[in-house]
Amino acid sequence: MKLLQKQLTKEGPGWVKLVPEEGEDLWHAYNLVREGDRVEATTFRKVLRDAGTGGESERVKLKLMVRVEAVEYDAEGQQIRLKGKNMTESEHVKLGAYHTLELELQRAFSLHKDSWDSVDVERVRTACDPAASADLAVLLITEGLAHLCLVGSTCTLTRAKVEANIPRKRGAAAAGYDKAMESFYEKVFAAVVRHVDWDVVRCLVIAGPGFAKEQFKEFLDMEAQRREVRTLLLNRSKILLAPASTAYKHSIKEVLASSAVAGQIKDTKAAKETQALADFMAMLAQDSSRAFYGPGHVHAAHEMGAIQSLLITDSLFRTTDVKKRKQFVALVDEVAAGGGEVHVFSGMHASGEQLNQLTGIAAILRFPLPDLEDAEFEADW
Repeated sequence: MKLLQKQLTKEGPGWVKLVPEEGEDLWHAYNLVREGDRVEATTFRKVLRDAGTGGESERVKLKLMVRVEAVEYDAEGQQIRLKGKNMTESEHVKLGAYHTLELELQRAFSLHKDSWDSVDVERVRTACDPAASADLAVLLITEGLAHLCLVGSTCTLTRAKVEANIPRKRGAAAAGYDKAMESFYEKVFAAVVRHVDWDVVRCLVIAGPGFAKEQFKEFLDMEAQRREVRTLLLNRSKILLAPASTAYKHSIKEVLASSAVAGQIKDTKAAKETQALADFMAMLAQDSSRAFYGPGHVHAAHEMGAIQSLLITDSLFRTTDVKKRKQFVALVDEVAAGGGEVHVFSGMHASGEQLNQLTGIAAILRFPLPDLEDAEFEADW
């Protein structure tokens, strides 16, 4: 994300002007924009022109500001749609009329808020940090199916999906097996060359069940030499193999947890999230009086100054309930100020999805609180 201008104060009003440069930046924007915010961007609107021939329409380029009432995020289409009432005087769009702004890559927008809390300020800082780009590529592969994903600091994006019908090794179709596999590997090879930017990616992990990963790694090395693909030849040491039970996206959490990969990516945000969740699950199994999840139990533990590590997903901050959001922001700030670790998980990572299944908030405690295990709390806390 490129920061063009910024004028804001923490816990006060202000605005930022940003340009999304890659898919992950739109995820940041989706987490920043909420109902009631004001967004200004270039947009297009169909306008009727009375040319005396029945009224033709044309698309007119406008710069409008809307007060946001609804936010839609399209990960595959790499677009965010913001529906709201127009706040800019224009000959084509009346004040107060509904209009939908579309936020897209390489198109600047300005975001105005009445109050910038610490989570939003940190989100802007993280989004504009060039070191936080997608620094891990994962190729999940098995016979006839491959998914190439880029794992960044805040989300996992599927860049390519390759499918092919592979005949059986035995019987009348056996002769076509080798030819089908070679054709399949060629398509996967093309996807790797096209989507893996070695200036950013620190390693490519080839994972999956069976022997397809080893066979493709061998094919990759041979083709890189034959075609003289310089980027692959120079980065051969960054290509690793890892086990995975399937070739589907959810197996990325297995890849991140494998010892072969952990050493290469130990300082990435995705790896830290995976480790933090693994530590929580281990504590829950070993000493359940030191591991709690759910807003009520976590907040009660915080009131006693017991939280050592707080795990929370970014989806909880997207609530339209202002009071509830302020409670979560205050919890994050207070735990950090008290010397605790805070891990804000991305809902676009497998670990974030897993934490969302545990209410989206959990904590490892400094000391056991056995009385808290049997306590019941209201939904609000």
